[in-house]
Formats: sequence, structure tokens, C-alpha cells
Amino acid sequence: MNAPSRQAYVGIHNDLHGGMTPIGGIIKDAWVFGLIPETETCQGWTPARIQMLHDEVAAAWDQHGLLVSRLPPDLRERHTRIHDEAIARAKAQGWVPGMDVDGSMEQQL
Repeated sequence: MNAPSRQAYVGIHNDLHGGMTPIGGIIKDAWVFGLIPETETCQGWTPARIQMLHDEVAAAWDQHGLLVSRLPPDLRERHTRIHDEAIARAKAQGWVPGMDVDGSMEQQL
């Protein structure tokens, strides 16, 4: 019997509302810290590779106390730019902050 295959990630620009998801947040923060180039969308990545990136991002944040205000000026500027651009793209796709609840979760509440 073959093990079930794990689904590959669709890529930040193909993700819900342009990546306004937990995985999208990992990717955006990886861009901020220079762990991957800003051209890397992570399309086709396995869950294991996404988890490895998450761990790298978490370690980078730990060095700054998990606070944007503790980032050095260059990283703070990059963080602001990357996240502001992502918010603008998501809003253009119809994203409404706070209304991005998974429909199946809503039914369970």
C-alpha cells in the first residue's frame, strides 16, 4: 500500500487572498529576513519544506524579540513595504481584514 501523497503548496500568489494565510505570513517574513528571495513564491513546496522555512523564520524573529519595533531600520522598512504591498494586493482581490474566516470553521461556531 502506498502512503498518501502530501499536497504541494499552491504558491503565495495563488493562495487565498494573495497569501493572507498563515503560510503566506511565513513566506512574507522569510522575504523580510532574506531567507528566500522576494521572487520565491514557494509554489510546489512540500509541507515539510514549508515547516523548515517556518522554523528558520521563527529563529530569525527570536533574535528580535518577536517585535517589529525591535527590527533594525532596514528590516523594519522591508517588513513595512512587504506587508503593506501584500495588504493592498489582498484588498484588491476582495479581502476584508477580519472577514477571512474559513467557511467550514464558521459553520462549527
